[in-house]
Amino acid sequence: MNDSKREHATPCDGASAQAADLTAAPQSPDHHGAVCYRMNPEKRMLGEQGTCLQTGRCSPTVGVGSTEGGMLSGGSLGNGQLVNGDNAMPPCLLSEQQHSVIDVGGVHRVALMITPQNRGAAIDQAWEAISTIRVILNQQPVPMKMVQQTVFVRTAEDIPAIRRLFEAYFGEETPAANYIVQPPCGNQSLAIEAWAIGGESVQVSFPDADVVTVDYDAMRWIYFSGITPPPSAANSYEQSAFCFAELDRRLSRVGATFSEIPRVWLYQGGITETEQGVERYRELNRARTDYFDAKASSGAMKTSDRGVVYPASTGIGTGGNGLVLSAMALQSTRPDVHLVALENPGQTSAFDYEKRFSIKSPKFSRAMAVVVDDYATIWISGTASILDSESVHIGDIEKQTHQTIDNIESLIAEENLARHGFKGCGATLQELAKVRVYIKHAEDYEKCRAICEARFGPLPIIYANADVCRPDLLVEIEGVAFTSV
Repeated sequence: MNDSKREHATPCDGASAQAADLTAAPQSPDHHGAVCYRMNPEKRMLGEQGTCLQTGRCSPTVGVGSTEGGMLSGGSLGNGQLVNGDNAMPPCLLSEQQHSVIDVGGVHRVALMITPQNRGAAIDQAWEAISTIRVILNQQPVPMKMVQQTVFVRTAEDIPAIRRLFEAYFGEETPAANYIVQPPCGNQSLAIEAWAIGGESVQVSFPDADVVTVDYDAMRWIYFSGITPPPSAANSYEQSAFCFAELDRRLSRVGATFSEIPRVWLYQGGITETEQGVERYRELNRARTDYFDAKASSGAMKTSDRGVVYPASTGIGTGGNGLVLSAMALQSTRPDVHLVALENPGQTSAFDYEKRFSIKSPKFSRAMAVVVDDYATIWISGTASILDSESVHIGDIEKQTHQTIDNIESLIAEENLARHGFKGCGATLQELAKVRVYIKHAEDYEKCRAICEARFGPLPIIYANADVCRPDLLVEIEGVAFTSV
């Protein structure tokens, strides 16, 4: 593929990267370039458009051959089978990928999970990932822009070079990005979860580093990523307090408030380690509670008839001894837009945990449903093998994985949303658009993966090696579901 050959030979500078424009408009379906079978969506949700296999634009086989006009001509599969050049697989696209396509209200969304196959240098694997992302987005029916990405890396030493590569490639339209030391379970140097969006009514802006706004249909989504404390923040409490205060400052700069945030991510180094006899995660909870209490006392937190509404959240381990905060906000004056905090009928609400778990309890909702007109998006918090407030199936990765998935299934079910006041609205495991699976011990990966694949079916998934917030928990899973109302 000639374009990709040029990409691999081009130095990492902004001017060169702009020549390979990710947002270039694709051809119309009737004249669309070939879509390799490995770029086919894992899921196509809510919309009616067929996959590339169903529309005859690609083949379930892969070919090799010479290049003509940027596409491969016919060649041999190595077993004597010839394939048409229009269906051939570009040899530079080595990344494993899974993606879901969600179409609703004229807005086209793509959730991507990219895992390079290359076992070479981290920068080469990053190039593979960019090549794969570029092809996936350019085969969409409308021009697409990346708005947020989380890059899971094997070592912190690789982050500067990977970051420079992405910033050079995307230029002034670099998505809000997190770089998290959570080694991919397949031993790659990196894996990427990303969100992209397009559509005639969609307007995407990049007002600040790691801040992206998306406007359509009288709604404004705002993505904040990569919030980290300075070296002067000496302990977990100070790190957490700084990150929440910095989130406040970024919200203010784009005219938003914390009450408009449905989802937060907290990646904490040494999450179960202790500082002066207190676990770092418990000190994060203390800082988070102090921040929320101050907001609530000034009327700056969203409330319901059940009290203060806390955003959905993930608190998960990462390498090092720092903290990375990421969040998402939604602004709208539409009367048919509702944010519904969900709790699990089989679990004690985290904010009601006893003090033996944390002096100040973790302040988050088990999930947040965003109900808009005739569809709902359910953002599922980090979920683990907990019943009531107790960890269960200690030491058994298989049973913990099953229990975690059971908890997610109950959380997003129609019966549970009806319990929260929204009848006829809910999701099944098959309506998940993507999930992340955090596995504490690398040796548990294959067992955990087998269960996830059996329970979830075809689904974009990233598996990352990360510590979980309790020493006896072996796995944590989060995700996003889209469903019709």
